[in-house]
Amino acid sequence: MPFTYNRTVRFQDTDAAGVVYFANVLAVCHEAYEESLAASGINLKAFFSNREAALPVIHATVDFYRPMFAGDRLIIQLTPKQIAGDEFEIAYQVFSGEVAGRSAAKALTKHVCIDAATRTRKQLSEDLIQWLRQFES
Repeated sequence: MPFTYNRTVRFQDTDAAGVVYFANVLAVCHEAYEESLAASGINLKAFFSNREAALPVIHATVDFYRPMFAGDRLIIQLTPKQIAGDEFEIAYQVFSGEVAGRSAAKALTKHVCIDAATRTRKQLSEDLIQWLRQFES
């Protein structure tokens, strides 16, 4: 079952036209990712300061279907999927609360697990595999 994250669009998220700046959609999706990790019991401070492993984003895409404005209530549904022993992707659906059921955007990020010192690929941790299983469809 997907993880659901709720967020209000802030003025700082918007561009000069008053709509959410395209790159900020990925920032909001990353917030949802962090919240899903915490909800599964992962200590965020330890996770993001891990000196043994890192999880860089190796690919990201966003498709927009309707504008999002300051004050809009967003619902972000996150569904992770393991691709390989050292790689996973996260699909995001972004809904604007003012029109239930209509997607405002969708995004996808792909991540790889690497050894933080050597920058070579390594297997995903057991904690991360449990997170994947908890929220994948």
